[in-house]
Amino acid sequence: MPIAYAPVGYASYDQQRANDDSHINLLVIFHYIWAGLLALLAFFPIIYVVLGVMIARGTFTSSNRQNEMPPEVGYIFIGIGVLACLFGWTLALLNFLSARGMRQRKWRMLSLILAGVNCLSVPLGTTLGVFTFVVLLRASVAWQYAEAARQRQVAAETPPP
Repeated sequence: MPIAYAPVGYASYDQQRANDDSHINLLVIFHYIWAGLLALLAFFPIIYVVLGVMIARGTFTSSNRQNEMPPEVGYIFIGIGVLACLFGWTLALLNFLSARGMRQRKWRMLSLILAGVNCLSVPLGTTLGVFTFVVLLRASVAWQYAEAARQRQVAAETPPP
């Protein structure tokens, strides 16, 4: 039973805060790992780009003109490969930003939206997405994010000495 708005002196609140911090730190680590895996896997569609260039240049020629592929097929391969690479690298960047935001207790909505997108990547992304939902939808974690936003706003409004 999380106590979201208890004063700091209560032991149950301190224990819940410690659990939340521990779980968020684990999520940060796993989001960084997932971002690295996505960035690495996004290099594989470059094979389509290379294959598309070879098809467009006519590298795969045959003696029979009827079996030859038109260059437009190569351009389609190039387009698909480039889009797949960009999509993978964008997801990797968003996961990296989500991890960074969780560490600083900001961009909670980005992390929640990205958790839904990660759920589409079975099985690792699904696991990460579900655990992200479980942790970030707690009232005590939402309160931490709101408190951090208030502290940032006060710090921005306070003039330097």
